[in-house]
Amino acid sequence: MVERIAAGGMGEVFRAHDAVLAREVAIKVLHRSLAGDPAFVDRFRREARAAAGLAHPNIVNVYDWGAVDGVYYMVMEYVRGPSVRHLLNEQGRMEPAQAAEILRQTLLALGHAHHEGFVHRDMKPENLLVTQEGAVKVADFGLARAYADGRVTQAGAVTGTVQYLAPEQIRGEPADPRSDLYSLGIVAYELLTGKLPFTG
Repeated sequence: MVERIAAGGMGEVFRAHDAVLAREVAIKVLHRSLAGDPAFVDRFRREARAAAGLAHPNIVNVYDWGAVDGVYYMVMEYVRGPSVRHLLNEQGRMEPAQAAEILRQTLLALGHAHHEGFVHRDMKPENLLVTQEGAVKVADFGLARAYADGRVTQAGAVTGTVQYLAPEQIRGEPADPRSDLYSLGIVAYELLTGKLPFTG
């Protein structure tokens, strides 16, 4: 482990060095407070399996996952570069060409995921990373589920960041690929104007 780089509702993310393959990786570790809950552990396992099956240049790769002494982890590609949220905070609204390129690459990632039967469910600037070469990587398929198996998602549950959620998600209804596109539309508005279309 080198340093902690992020923390969220399900766990923490650390930058680490893979001594075997001589590369930097990111390790997502499930909160210990959740590791004893079989439902959360199952959700973490599904996240790892889902993301590992989504090999695409614009999706953060998942290399491995497992558990050691009750601590569950997932080893992912380490993306050296800022999030789109960081870019917005630093420079404000983007030039149309820059915004269009970010959206184009994000749509390529979503198109692949949707074709494979997965919905991201939490599209927002924080989950879009930009490499030093300008490639966009969609991160955190932590809420991704096979939408073909809607029974796994509890009816009435709302998952995602509310400012970017599609109306059906706010109503607690199942998300599908159109939900991701709605959320990406909110992101597009924010990229071009520097603000959200809705507040509250």
